[in-house]
Amino acid sequence: MKVLLVGSGGREDALAWALRRSSRLESLRCAPGNAGTDRHGSRLAIDPGDLAALVDHARSEAYDLVLVGPEAPLVAGLADRLSEAGIPVFGPSAAASRIEGSKIFAKEFMTRHGIPTAGFRVFDSADAAEEFLRSGAPEYPLVVKADGLAAGKGVILADDPDTAVRAARGMLEQGTFGEAGSRILVEQLLRGREVSFFVLSDGTRFVELASCQDYKRALDGDRGSNTGGMGTYSPSAYVGESTRRAIVESIVRPSIEGLEQEGCPFCGVLFVGVMLTESGPKVLEFNARFGDPETQVLLPRLDGDWLQLLHACATGTLREEPPSWKSEAAVCVVMASGGYPGSYETGLPITGIEHAESVEGVVVFQAGTEVRGDTIVTSGGRVLGVTALAEDLAGARERAYEAVSRISWKGEQHRGDIALDAVERWTREVGR
Repeated sequence: MKVLLVGSGGREDALAWALRRSSRLESLRCAPGNAGTDRHGSRLAIDPGDLAALVDHARSEAYDLVLVGPEAPLVAGLADRLSEAGIPVFGPSAAASRIEGSKIFAKEFMTRHGIPTAGFRVFDSADAAEEFLRSGAPEYPLVVKADGLAAGKGVILADDPDTAVRAARGMLEQGTFGEAGSRILVEQLLRGREVSFFVLSDGTRFVELASCQDYKRALDGDRGSNTGGMGTYSPSAYVGESTRRAIVESIVRPSIEGLEQEGCPFCGVLFVGVMLTESGPKVLEFNARFGDPETQVLLPRLDGDWLQLLHACATGTLREEPPSWKSEAAVCVVMASGGYPGSYETGLPITGIEHAESVEGVVVFQAGTEVRGDTIVTSGGRVLGVTALAEDLAGARERAYEAVSRISWKGEQHRGDIALDAVERWTREVGR
């Protein structure tokens, strides 16, 4: 098959890595790709936001599959345009992508279909929002969210009315998050353990992927600012069989069936951010694409052909047989630029990637990188995702951190406790 992969981050490098391992792959191009995807396919200088250029190129090259990594092109309708051009595409339509592109749509959709989630109120007036936030009706802390896509930054935790009002007025009056904040949600804060759950769907059928757990805070011990993700592992230590069934039956099934019933069947990968509360699993958010860095631990664990699976979704031929997974566990540690998620320096030379990949079971996925001459340099906040597989989680964690220790650049930062809580949990259980 001839495949076009749209995107330029760590998720896309992991997808390129997985596609390259398929015997079905004839050629792979990445638009625009990064220094990591160069190892697996050729790069195209087409911006993911240039939908017309992407469709024209895909039509002229007659790709067998276009795989869309990031959310913004999906929300903008790239999958619709490709489908109209007769190109099989892995990724939902603009209508189905509203599950991520509009938090208000997602919450109202869940209400219509009885999917458990936090209580919420919608506002488009700063005065109305302030009146509610100071009324004594809401329980603090609570969450103020911009409705649209805000590059993962449109969520503010408010411990008191003053903080909540500042957040609401910043979004609605001052345009803190641009058009994304022209409407907002005020949402109940859910408490519990957060887990990541993914399913593949062809619009009618779906299959579950392996469970995983990510770490969003910048610093050890879940301290510091929220980030796009500082590490992850799979399988999750917190998703047992009963929890898995509850997530599928109370959240996933009604979501896939509900979108089809509403005339916007979901074709692609649906991510559900789930909070495991005392009263059962509840939805924190939906994403209409693979997560980053969760992709970096999901893809290496599949005992099968990712290209076959993704093409089946795009062509409506997905079989409702669960994929097979390797018995090994996986851990990914994100290596970031100093100062991330705030301001940081770029263009810094990176050393040690090949040395790190000589550790058994390790692959280094590249995110914020570019090539200057013969040198790979930093070009973003999250730079590398160092992923390791091993017989158990403790072994995968040991390998990942050994590989991390072999890579360096000026100011590099990473968390030192990725998967540590899970290893300790399993150690306690085995020791009983």
